[in-house]
Amino acid sequence: MPQTHLLVGDPLFPGGVGRTTSPPDFSQLMNDVEQRLFAAYPDGAVVHPGHGLPTTLGTERPHLGEWRARGW
Repeated sequence: MPQTHLLVGDPLFPGGVGRTTSPPDFSQLMNDVEQRLFAAYPDGAVVHPGHGLPTTLGTERPHLGEWRARGW
């Protein structure tokens, strides 16, 4: 089975989501990333951010609550 590769741009990076300018914007970005990426693709999906090194959803998934709590 071929591996899934996601070209996500700036919404998701290793260690967190992209920069936002307000708490509502951050909340919307987190909701979108959780629904459109983490809920839709398997842990083995490779994430290629807009810049920087790739990661996988499985590597980042355990940190979703931490990101939401810290607000970035």
